[in-house]
Amino acid sequence: MQIIPAIDIIDGKCVRLTQGDYEQKTIYNENPLEVALEFESIGIKRLHLVDLDGAKLGKVVNYKVLEKIASKTNLSIDFGGGIKTDDDIETVFNYGADLATIGSIAIKNKPLFYSWIKKYGAEKLFLGADVKGDKIAVGGWLETTDVSIYDYIEEYLKEGIKYVFCTDISKDGLLQGPSNELYKNIITKFPQLNLTASGGVSQLSDLNELKKIGCSGAIIGKAIYEGRITMNQLKQFIKC
Repeated sequence: MQIIPAIDIIDGKCVRLTQGDYEQKTIYNENPLEVALEFESIGIKRLHLVDLDGAKLGKVVNYKVLEKIASKTNLSIDFGGGIKTDDDIETVFNYGADLATIGSIAIKNKPLFYSWIKKYGAEKLFLGADVKGDKIAVGGWLETTDVSIYDYIEEYLKEGIKYVFCTDISKDGLLQGPSNELYKNIITKFPQLNLTASGGVSQLSDLNELKKIGCSGAIIGKAIYEGRITMNQLKQFIKC
C-alpha cells in the first residue's frame, strides 16, 4: 500500500481544513516545498497536492506551487482543486503534475470528463469520490449531490478509470479513524479497483488496517502534521 501525504494549499501555504470547512483552517508551514522535500527524504514517492483556493474559486490558482515542487523533487504528484476547463487540466500537466485529480467535473460535466479520458488516458486521471453518507459531494465539499458512491464508481470503471480515492467528509481532519466499512464495501463490490483511502487516519494502526482491507494507497494529512504519525514511523511502514 502506497503512502501518499497530502499538502493542501491556501494562499501558497500548507494548511489543513477540518471537514472541508474553510473557516476551520490551520496553517502548518509557509513553504510547501520544504514539506515535500521532507517527505521525499524518508522515501515517500507520491504526493497529493490540493489547491483549496482553486476548489473554492472554480479555477486552478496555485500552479506555481505545483511547478516548484515538481521541479525541485522527484515526487510523483497528483494535483487537484479547480480543474474545470481544458485550459485548467493542460496547465496542471504543463506545470508538472503526473495525474490530475478530478471530482466535480465528473458529476457536473460528464462530456468534458469523457473528453479528458480520451485525450490524456484514464491512467492520467485520479478520480475523487468525496462522500457524505454514501452520496457524492462536490465543489470543495460545499455541495452534496444525490449520486451514490457505488453508481459513480461503476460508471467510470466502464470508461477505463483505474484510480479512485474516496474521502468520507465526516471523518476528514477529525483524527478519529478512517471509514473502514465503506472501503471494505467498495473493494468487495469492485475488486479490480485501485482504491486509495483518504480522511480520518490518526495512527499507525489505521494504516495497517487499510492495508489489510486491500486499499492500494492511503492519503494522510493532519495525522502527520500534528505528530500522531511520526516521519520515522512512516519511514518504517514504507520499508515493510
